[in-house]
Amino acid sequence: MLRCIIVDDEPLAIKMLENYVERTPFLKLEASYTDPVIALSGIREKQPELVFLDIQMPDLNGMELSRMIPSGTRIIFTTAFKQFAFESYEVSALDFLLKPIRYQKFLEAAEKARKWFEMKEAAESSAESRNAQKTSIFIKTEGNMLKVLLSDIKYIEGMRDYVLVHTKTRKQPYVTHITMKAVEEMLPEDSFMRVHRSYIVALSSITSVSGTNDILIGDNLIHVSDAYRERFENYLKGNSLNR
Repeated sequence: MLRCIIVDDEPLAIKMLENYVERTPFLKLEASYTDPVIALSGIREKQPELVFLDIQMPDLNGMELSRMIPSGTRIIFTTAFKQFAFESYEVSALDFLLKPIRYQKFLEAAEKARKWFEMKEAAESSAESRNAQKTSIFIKTEGNMLKVLLSDIKYIEGMRDYVLVHTKTRKQPYVTHITMKAVEEMLPEDSFMRVHRSYIVALSSITSVSGTNDILIGDNLIHVSDAYRERFENYLKGNSLNR
């Protein structure tokens, strides 16, 4: 079931789309809005999977609004103006429906959205399955491929084209020629998090976190940079007794 929101400044257009949503078994209407500014607050609060969004609206047009909608919500534009079609794909809209909208075209767009979310869910499930099974990685260092248990890693430090893998059982870090991005993609997301351009930390190794989001791992202090702060703070909120 895809939860959806309708945004259109024409009440008759909203009524028609509401009727279409009601006729479509895998869609559930969360809300309808004629005011795009109020709609933005509703979308951010309700976090629907899908928004049927008009383009020509006062105060805030659909293109502007689409750039403010959370990335997890996908958009299907509904408009009477064909010239917006190209621009709609620049903002990664799933589809573009030209008014007057027939139910067949609406259903085709909705089916496209359903398939997109099914593929996304399948990809995420596959990634979670792979991450759950992974217990170690191999590091090429000094001409050898060394097996390192994920549970042994404290944090990973980037230095230009090299990374230093700091572990619990070895005094000196392993040094290998690889990018931080490549390492990040190898590690399970539920156990490791990038907190700085130059640092990936093992979440289980964190000893404490200061009020300014400096992480202590053993005797090592690692700063959480602004680019990664929001994600790390969300992790803390989800794993704290004092919410």
